[in-house]
Parts: sequence; structure tokens; C-alpha cells
Amino acid sequence: MASLKEILTTVGTIFEQESFLSEPKELYEPIEYTLRLGGKRIRPSLVIAANQMFGGSDEEVHNAAIGIEVFHNFTLLHDDLMDKSPLRRGKETVYRKWNENTAILSGDTMFALAWRYYLKQPHPQLQEILNCFNETAIGVCEGQQYDMNFESCNDITINDYMEMIRLKTAVLLAGALKIGALYAQAPKEDVERLYNFGIHFGLAFQLQDDLLDAYGDVAVFGKQTGQDIRDNKKTYLPLRAMELASQTDKEELKKLFTNFDGDAEEKVSRVLAIYSHINIQEEVEKAIEKEMNMAISELNAIKIDEERKQPLRELLNTMQGRQS
Repeated sequence: MASLKEILTTVGTIFEQESFLSEPKELYEPIEYTLRLGGKRIRPSLVIAANQMFGGSDEEVHNAAIGIEVFHNFTLLHDDLMDKSPLRRGKETVYRKWNENTAILSGDTMFALAWRYYLKQPHPQLQEILNCFNETAIGVCEGQQYDMNFESCNDITINDYMEMIRLKTAVLLAGALKIGALYAQAPKEDVERLYNFGIHFGLAFQLQDDLLDAYGDVAVFGKQTGQDIRDNKKTYLPLRAMELASQTDKEELKKLFTNFDGDAEEKVSRVLAIYSHINIQEEVEKAIEKEMNMAISELNAIKIDEERKQPLRELLNTMQGRQS
């Protein structure tokens, strides 16, 4: 059983050897650019880790690993356009480097390319694998729509938000794990536990991302900090702040997230000051710990040798002190 580091190295090699360039170059160069920006590549690593857990063959899931990462980057490419984000992994986003039309069309092509990679590899459970990928893709799009809806809604609850990030972020991590396990023809009950592990890990991962958006170091985080505040995003931080803040601070938050038309940096500064009053960072850390404990519980229940779970144990450990 490979370590998480070894699996990440394998994934790196897979992508080094894969070219995404074709003609017309105006369509494919942004795809190549996006997929060469690097990133953590957690999702393809999860496909391979889950497959190895149940004795599967690495070679059999190489195309699936590429496909899940191509799909993930498609969502980022369109997400950056919708959010008007200037940076991704410390580099210009595609719509800024090229233009909006290119970002749309190259992104659409990436979605189709992801399917192409899955269809390359025959498998007795291919229909179930493709169903999982398709439902995952639909879930991510539903989550993105909820995310956009929330920007103009003022009655969002924490439960609403957790369901949105389950769809937008967690189902893709869980789907990657399930796909890897399906390729290895793992027992149905273990596939379900692994999927649930991915959901809880994904929720913790997104909550950590929310925290980093507010408090991260842009040089390490690779994205502009405070962007969620600028975009009026109803993440866990402002929603929990509204539950804990004084009436004065609640009114200030409402104004800042709805009617504020002043300097964006002043807005970020004022929101962070309120967060500091109520120690919102500690509140988010508590929520992360809760999801992590539930993920550990699901992993503990999977009926395989402990050694085979080690890469996922290592993955959980990476959440501690995560800065990007």
C-alpha cells in the first residue's frame, strides 16, 4: 500500500506525461494552462487511494484520476469567471489572461474531456461508475447555483450553507473516493462508508477554505484573501457571526453585506474587526473538528486492514495547520 506522498507523486507523474494541447490552440491552450497550474490534486489522489485500499490496479484508474481532475478544474475555471476572481493558485485566471468567451468554451470542453477519459477504460461496473460521476457533476452544479443564490438572499441559515457546500465541494471528494472503490469492486457497505468519509472530510475542507479566505496569507493561499467578503458570500463565518454578534454588530454586518457601496478594502477590514470581537475563527475551528471526527468514525468502520487506511489517515492529518 502506497503512502499519501507516494500517491501524490504518482498523480504528478500521470499529469506530467499527459498533454492537453490540440487544435484549435485558442481552445486548448487555456486548458493546458489551467491543468499546469498544479494545485493539491487531492481528487485524483483519492481515486487512486480508494482503489488501492481494496486491492485495485493503479493503471486501471489512471484515466479516471485524470478525468476527475479535468472536471474539477473545469468547475474552477467557470467559478473564477462567475466570481470575477483575478487569481487562481497565484496566477491569472483564464478569463483574465484570455477573455470571458474563452473561459466559457474551454471550460465546456474540459467537461466533455472528463467524460472521454472515463470512457477510455472498460470495466464491468462502468455504468455505475459513470452514474456516480454524472450525479457528482450535477451535484456540484447545483451547489454552485445555491452559492450564487445566497449572494442576494438575507435569510440563509447555517444548515442551508452546509447543504450548499456539501454539493459544491464535498460530493466531488466523496465521488472520487467512491469511483476508486468501484473500480476495485469493493463491498457495497464499505463503498458507502468511504463516500460518507469523503462528505465529512469535504465539509471540513471547505470550512477550512472559508477560514483561509478571511485569514490566509495570499502568498501561500494562492488567492486574494477577503474575496468572500467582497462578494457578499454567506459563508459559515458571517452566518455564525450573525448568531453570536451583539445587536449593534449584527446591524453593521447586515449593512456591510447588503447595502455597502464604499471601498472594498474598508469593507473587508470592518467585517474582520467584527469577526475578531466574537472570535469567529475559534467557532469555525470547532465546526471543522466536528466534521473531522465524523469522517474518522466512517473510516474506522470500514472493514479492511488498518494499513490500507493509512493514506486517508495522512490526508486527515494534512488538515491540521493547512495554509493553502
